[in-house]
Parts: sequence; structure tokens; C-alpha cells
Amino acid sequence: MNAKQATAPLADNVEGMGYLSSLPRRVVTVYLPLLVFVIVLLFPFYWMAITTVKPNDQLTDYANHSPFWVVGPTLEHIRYLLFETSYPGWLLNTIYVSVGATALALFASVLAAYAIERIRFRGSRIVGLLIFLAYLVPPSILFIPLAFIVFKLGIYDTKLALIFTYPTFLIPFCTWLLMGYFRSIPYELEESALVDGASRWQILVRVILPLAVPGLISAGIFAFTLSWNEFIYALTFIQSSENKTVPVGVLTELVRGDIFEWGSLMAGALFGSLPVVILYSFFVDYYVSSMTGAVKE
Repeated sequence: MNAKQATAPLADNVEGMGYLSSLPRRVVTVYLPLLVFVIVLLFPFYWMAITTVKPNDQLTDYANHSPFWVVGPTLEHIRYLLFETSYPGWLLNTIYVSVGATALALFASVLAAYAIERIRFRGSRIVGLLIFLAYLVPPSILFIPLAFIVFKLGIYDTKLALIFTYPTFLIPFCTWLLMGYFRSIPYELEESALVDGASRWQILVRVILPLAVPGLISAGIFAFTLSWNEFIYALTFIQSSENKTVPVGVLTELVRGDIFEWGSLMAGALFGSLPVVILYSFFVDYYVSSMTGAVKE
């Protein structure tokens, strides 16, 4: 092959994606895998939705009713969940805790990531690695010493207990993610700002953070999602029903011994997942771009 042939662009009908020109190949290699992926991804939501509107007699009577369809849907489970339980309060508590913990985690992560990646002090790489390794520590090991601190501070059974403890597992990963994104920002921009007399704080606020908006959004989505779904700390540090979050409240209040309120449980799970789904749907492009910036180096 000569140099001209080596540098010539590939034609779709010769190489590259040309193997998808026939319909059977597209079905086997593209459409069928996508169909399987969509079914696996959306089936849990479909199951929650139909269980939410199923009458009680259809929930377990598979001999006379199909488990994959509903006849005569009802809103009784939703009415019970919203008006006879504390679910609206649990939802507000979850939003309050998730937003507060995410804000604290992002603030600390931005400062840590900037110090490690841009100031270049001795041992910064080791510190960054240790921070990420802290994320791998199981919460089941940490909640005992954290419970001791929560009791000492007098914030047991309050939302502050969760807001202050959630960053213990949010900050390590958010810091690692922002480190990768800060690393992709050219150092020349920061050096030019230093020459012009800007301080480190001004560089962070006016130069680095505007360029790192996709990374901040990605870290924020990640932190919000973990806070929203967290269970162990919320179960340990919250006792009263009015202060519970959705994961704990749904499980502890709608399961009584061996009685499972399946319709209300699925309604609570479905409504509880919608805010996260909406959040991802609006910021998915930023999330993907920031993840690419974090791992490309």
C-alpha cells in the first residue's frame, strides 16, 4: 500500500461502517442489542408503574390475571401513599438533605481538586490517590464512628445529621472527578492570570470554575444521586417518621411485619426515582462530557 492509499479516507461502502449496509446485519448488530438494552433498562419502571395502579386482587392472583398487564387500574395505592402516609414530607426531606449534602461536597471537592491539580505541591498525586481510596471504604464500617460524632454534636434524628455525614462518601469521588477535569484545563490560562496579578482565589472563581461547568454538573449529579438513594446512614441517624427520607420511610413505614403494601411501595419507588431521572435527562450531555474529560488523561 502506497502513501496515497494509506492516507485516503475510508469509504462507507468499502470499509468502516459498510458492513451495516444490509438490513439483516443492522438488525443483528444494532437494532436487536438496542432493543434488549431498552427492555432491560425500562422494564423496572414499567413493572413499578403497573404495580402502582393494580388492584390488590391482581397483585398475587397470577392464575386469573397477567403479571405483565393490569385490568381495571386504580389510584387507591397512590391516594394512600400521598394522603395517609408521610410520603410528601419524606420527599421534601430527601430533597433538602440531598441539596445540602451536594452543596457541601462540591464546595470541599472544588477546593481539594484545585489544590491537588493546580498548585502542584509535593506529594499531591499521593494525596489524590488517598482521597479516592477513601471512597472505597464501605459505609457499613464508617457509620459506627460517625454515629458517635453525631450523638456528641447533638444532631441525632435531625436532617443535619445526614447533611454532615453524606459528604464523607461524596467528597472523595467528586474530588477525583474534578481532578481529572481540572487537569484538562490548559495551565497557560492560569499562568497568564498570575502574570496579570490575579490571586489564586480569583483564578479559581473567574478562570477555572467557568471552564469546569460540565465537570461541576457531573459531580453534582453524582453527589445528588448518591444522597438521594442513601439508606444506611439515613436508617441509623434518623428515628422519627417526620424526618425520614424516601428510601428509609418507604421501607420502614410500608412494610409491617410480613405485610407488604406492594402497590404503595411501588408508587413510592416510582415517584422517588422521577427527580433523578428528570435531572439526568436535562444534564446528560454535561455528564458525559465531564466524565470524558475526567478519564481521558
